[in-house]
Amino acid sequence: MFAGIIEADTDVDRHVNPNDTVTVKVDIWSDIACPWCYIGKRRFEAGVQRYRDAGGTADIEVEYHSFELAPDTPVDFDGTEIDFLAGHKRMPREQVTAMLAQVTQIAESEGLAYDFDVLKHTNTLKAHQVLHLAKKSGLQVQLQERLFKAYFEEGRHLGRDEELADLAAEVGMDADEVRKVLAEDVYRSEVDADIALARDYGISGVPFFVVDSRYGVSGAQDPAVFEQVLTEASSGEESS
Repeated sequence: MFAGIIEADTDVDRHVNPNDTVTVKVDIWSDIACPWCYIGKRRFEAGVQRYRDAGGTADIEVEYHSFELAPDTPVDFDGTEIDFLAGHKRMPREQVTAMLAQVTQIAESEGLAYDFDVLKHTNTLKAHQVLHLAKKSGLQVQLQERLFKAYFEEGRHLGRDEELADLAAEVGMDADEVRKVLAEDVYRSEVDADIALARDYGISGVPFFVVDSRYGVSGAQDPAVFEQVLTEASSGEESS
């Protein structure tokens, strides 16, 4: 058994295209407000590159799924990230400060420039709805990246419709359609369904990667872990 990997409880099998090219589906549960999710995205991408460098040829299909770490967070939280975590996790402020410094350093090692001083903590429901809209046009992965960067590095307010519409437009989406979707709460049921499915899988924290509908990778694992599970999934073999 690989480190950080569990068997996923599902009966869906490996996908094969008509041209016999194997497609490995990777379903990722994530929250925009999760610092480890952005780090995990980078490490997963590095794992895919390692898989390619080792000769892996399967198509890797990625789909993001919604997960809300703190669904009770107000859209306009009055305070800093330290204020939120100290209150939500009931941790001493000194401990929170040290924790954020550590995750900032880890993020830097992955090429990310976290800035918790400017971060605007907010409810992520609207961001998740826009990500579901982005999936329709094949822009979900691009938007996920843009939202992470906006949240953790640029201090953008991702609880506001106009901010989300502007960011979505940057990756090629229709800003007016984003505004309409948010005004009508169009994808709320899809967000709820993702969270319910996570509960069925037993997922209690993110990031969480379900690879080939057979393996679960919990957390921002080392790229070597992702390389190994992608290799195994694309070969169709079971873990020992």
